[in-house]
Amino acid sequence: MLMLAPMTPIRAIALGLCALLSPAAQAQGIEVPVSVEVLPGWRTADGTHMSAIRIDMGEGWKTYWRAPGDAGIPPRIVWAGSENVDGAALHWPVPEVFMSAGMQTIGYHGSVVIPMELHTPDAGADATLRGTLEIGVCDDICVPVSVPFDLVLPGDARRRSPEIAAALIDRPLTGAEAGAGPVTCQIAPTDDGLRLTASVQIPAGRGEEIVVMETTDPEIWVSGTATSREGNRLTASADLVHLAGAPMSIDRSGLRFTILSDGTAVDLRGCAAG
Repeated sequence: MLMLAPMTPIRAIALGLCALLSPAAQAQGIEVPVSVEVLPGWRTADGTHMSAIRIDMGEGWKTYWRAPGDAGIPPRIVWAGSENVDGAALHWPVPEVFMSAGMQTIGYHGSVVIPMELHTPDAGADATLRGTLEIGVCDDICVPVSVPFDLVLPGDARRRSPEIAAALIDRPLTGAEAGAGPVTCQIAPTDDGLRLTASVQIPAGRGEEIVVMETTDPEIWVSGTATSREGNRLTASADLVHLAGAPMSIDRSGLRFTILSDGTAVDLRGCAAG
């Protein structure tokens, strides 16, 4: 899950776009073929500002989705003070599933554009966006990359960016679009946590189906899923463990299930007991 740290509006100096390789990676003498850019985007009819993060990587390198899998590095944004911005939502394109040394990771290779929709309280005014994007990029090794950004988003920008628009189209289907019924789930105790089993009526995907489960609590680790299908019913189970060993209370309405299959995805929210 991409962590959105709280944003505290402060006076920011407009320095334009700044996208730099992390000093830590450079100091290690590791040449990382990656560039990161924040695309300024446009002000929408709803008054939000649609920008995006663009990541370009060299051949063989990849970066990770919000739920990166067994060995991925989850992306994170640290906000360092922005003006006329008090919230952000990322619209993740459909990710890929990678297998390496028996471990499953989820992310992107080559280039990816991740739309970032920003809430601007004063819809007609410029906004200043400031923070740091922290991602992991991997080939034979994994390297953390830290990219500061500081740019002005014009309040009168109306021209839609074709690459951001294309990324918005490359999104998971909703349950209704995929013909899915409601998700039901059962939660049972295990020796060190809980086991969550979810089931849904949904037409079969085009290939192998991988279900990713997410909770709203970043302190809860969720294992990979065991998935089975009988006709139109897909069932998946995963183990949940609190990282601090604390007791867990699971909000069923906040659970998220993403079904990945051969370049497609379905995004399902919440489940009922059953």
